[in-house]
Amino acid sequence: MIRRIGVPLAKFGVTVLLFWLLLRKVDLHAAWQAARGVSPAALLIAFALLAVQVGVCGLRWQMVVKALGARLGLLKATAVFEIGSFFGLVLPGAMGGDMVRMWTTHRAGLPLSAAINSVMLERLATVLALVALVTATEPLLAARVPNAASLWLFPALTALGVAGTGLVMLLDRLPAVLSRWRLMRGVVRLASDTRLVYLNPRKGLPVLAVALLGHLNLGLAAYALARGLAIDISLRDCIVLFMPVVLATTLPISIAGWGAREATLVVLFGFVGVPAAQSLALSILYGLLTMLVALPGGLLWFGLPDRRVAQDATVLEAEREPS
Repeated sequence: MIRRIGVPLAKFGVTVLLFWLLLRKVDLHAAWQAARGVSPAALLIAFALLAVQVGVCGLRWQMVVKALGARLGLLKATAVFEIGSFFGLVLPGAMGGDMVRMWTTHRAGLPLSAAINSVMLERLATVLALVALVTATEPLLAARVPNAASLWLFPALTALGVAGTGLVMLLDRLPAVLSRWRLMRGVVRLASDTRLVYLNPRKGLPVLAVALLGHLNLGLAAYALARGLAIDISLRDCIVLFMPVVLATTLPISIAGWGAREATLVVLFGFVGVPAAQSLALSILYGLLTMLVALPGGLLWFGLPDRRVAQDATVLEAEREPS
């Protein structure tokens, strides 16, 4: 009970603290004026790109499900991902949306191990592609960031991600006596599924490629908003600087990434001369658009008669092939 309440409270506290620190240094009135002056066309383009992102994420997840020997239609995977995005906003836990995805697809016929592992491995692909992209663009980032010595963090995260993935693949090498526990049987299956996806280039590389394209799409959405706010920044600089912002947002330290995104974006965009007020306006507009894009997930969920996803509504029946 303490953890259930304490973790959301801690994240809320971090969010409030980060915004408090920001507002001590940023002219809130100037940020408001910048946000009011954003081009409607830029808002529409950014919204469209973020809406496309839902489809990209659905495709990425569907590819992982297929790699595990199960079946899930693209439109249905996208719909369930949208539902998960909605619950990711309204539930306090870091994995609330992912848990809804697991539960929904399992109730619709996907085997429990496939439902759980497909979501976990899809999230792993997202993080691996992101840290790899940040590391690959590090030379460009170093040219903009004065304290380049601190950039060792990104290659370290990439190495840690690869090492962690390798470690997960070896979890079924634990002593056989542990297999008596149900949790350990799930861990063994996760190890097998991780190898199934990421040790097969024909399966793993396309998943990572789609994840990479998704991150670049987020950078394009940020660039569209930047242009709409009359921010003088190149497309290359925007994407390079925005990738660490996305990485900071994925850290489970604040509520839905709020505060962490704003603080990181204000600092990084400041290195290319973007005023803090404009950066804050960009970050808040981006966050609001992501929330707006996720709202239809609530309509998909609550619009169903029994408030759950039936087989003929969202998810295709799936049969896991034995491995």
